[in-house]
Amino acid sequence: METSEHERQRRQALLAEHLRANFGDIGRRTLRAIFDHVEWVSLAAGEVLMEQGQPGDAAYLSLSGRLRVYVQTADGASRAVRELSRGAITGEISLYTGAPRTATVVAIRDTLLARIDKVHFSALVARNPQVSMALTQKIVERLQTQDLRQPQPAPVMVTLLPITDGVDAWALAGRLADQLGRYGRTCCVGAQQVREQLALADATATDEVDARWSVALDTLEAAHDFVLMVADAAPTDWTRLCTRHSDEILLLADAAQPARLHPVEEACGLGTAQPGEVAETLVLLHPPHLKSPLGMRRWLDRRPVTAHVNLRPALERDVARLARLLSRNAVGLVLAGGGARGFAHLGIWKALQAQGIEIDCVGGTSMGAVMGAVIAADAGTDETIGVARQAFRVNPTGDYNLLPLLSLIRGRRVREVIERTIDKLMGGPVDIADLWKGYFCIASNYSRGCELRLHQGDLGRSLRASIAIPGALPPVVHDGDLLCDGGTFNNFPADVMREMRGVGRVIGVDLSARGHRRLHFQETPGPWALLLDRLRPRARRRYRLPSLVSYLLNVSILYSISRQEASRRHTDLYFNPPLLRVGLLQWDRFDAIVRQGEHHAQEVLGAMAPEERAAWGLAG
Repeated sequence: METSEHERQRRQALLAEHLRANFGDIGRRTLRAIFDHVEWVSLAAGEVLMEQGQPGDAAYLSLSGRLRVYVQTADGASRAVRELSRGAITGEISLYTGAPRTATVVAIRDTLLARIDKVHFSALVARNPQVSMALTQKIVERLQTQDLRQPQPAPVMVTLLPITDGVDAWALAGRLADQLGRYGRTCCVGAQQVREQLALADATATDEVDARWSVALDTLEAAHDFVLMVADAAPTDWTRLCTRHSDEILLLADAAQPARLHPVEEACGLGTAQPGEVAETLVLLHPPHLKSPLGMRRWLDRRPVTAHVNLRPALERDVARLARLLSRNAVGLVLAGGGARGFAHLGIWKALQAQGIEIDCVGGTSMGAVMGAVIAADAGTDETIGVARQAFRVNPTGDYNLLPLLSLIRGRRVREVIERTIDKLMGGPVDIADLWKGYFCIASNYSRGCELRLHQGDLGRSLRASIAIPGALPPVVHDGDLLCDGGTFNNFPADVMREMRGVGRVIGVDLSARGHRRLHFQETPGPWALLLDRLRPRARRRYRLPSLVSYLLNVSILYSISRQEASRRHTDLYFNPPLLRVGLLQWDRFDAIVRQGEHHAQEVLGAMAPEERAAWGLAG
């Protein structure tokens, strides 16, 4: 369809705005030269803009829509490395270097781009040194990070699509818009609002009307940071238009309804075995006083969504969490393993809560996985700490095997402690997907020799796998593989948290020792000498060596400790409590360890610079 004069002027105004945002004030003559030679390119969802390895013949600037960048790895696999939203430039590297395209770029949804060919691009750069310098800087940054996963830009166009009865999408949209307003300009729109804007008598699906509706949505996108499109609960033309213009689709479902696919999902090509490029997030809605959400796996097993959220729409804090996830401002808390020292995690969490820092996603390894799970149950600090204190009144590692064929410790007490904790906080066995907050834990796959992130499946079994120190606790069988303690590969999984969808900031609690202790003897003693030495008072002991269980606990995470500094770089706020005179197996010191963690967090938060405190929303 031929572009109208009004639409051409609108596009030129958008192009000028994005050019100035990228290159500063480049002048009217330059803008006019660009307008004279630019071509408009419209892509539908799934269409390819450029392919890796092809020669570069043009550069593109996105006016609306969203693109995903894929890089083909050495083994031939295609890996998504970044997403590009409005105002992004792509394709310029090949024009500068003369090399083939370094990536494949695909439209996630309906996307409008401005294209400038190689000849006019070269002329533009030659006439404008500031453009050349700005592009050079962008290219250097792009080349340095092209193989790295980049933070995803927040979605602008978000569809709220009811997929069951009993969903008040407009009410949720209003609450969500209020929360998103903290992060940018936000509006809600439905079919009626667009009709009124275009002064249409009806929504008859002709090409001309459909095009005008698309322009109306593009106009809203240009004027806002977040546009919440409330779709009909039926496959109407408006609903289809919403799905085509979406960066992310929120599938809203009443948890009390059957988990089957809704006709609107099938009609719009959602919930299929081969999902499209657009992110689909299942939002399961629950009553406000529910202790623990259940049944999420029934819904997930019927639709391959990108993400899922358990939500109590009546609770402002739940809606605020969804807003942080959507705006990529969610806070992730990652907790390291460390035996009884892991009780400090609860103290640090308590201090964060007291300062008003809300945690949206939790992940951890070994004891950090256990403490992360109780935090993700969202029961409140006092109740959570009380339940954990009661559960660990029994020494979980005190049931030694008489015949240690596979492990020194039987593991029955560990299992009972985990199951008792889950029962108290969540009312019985649950799936990881049933937690209120996003959650993962790390295990090591002994059978395959690799790190394993567990984000679905039975929570109790997953925790037992993550905490199963090789030689100390029995491994866990999972899908035919043998799993053991995640600390073998990744005891402080800040890198995994950094990749979680929606997480913008990462808080890390590392339990690694701050230094090492030198030994003042040349040979390790024999068993009798060591036994006699341990019968002496602690202050008079000569051989400061760990017990066998402590040795196994520590040696299993040596590789992870070697990655400590790299893991720390993935955090925005880092805690490493000193935990003086606290051993890995001192389960009877629960309250003292929690207090040490809390005091350390208070010291770190209190020592923050004013600008850091402001960034975290802290007073003073």
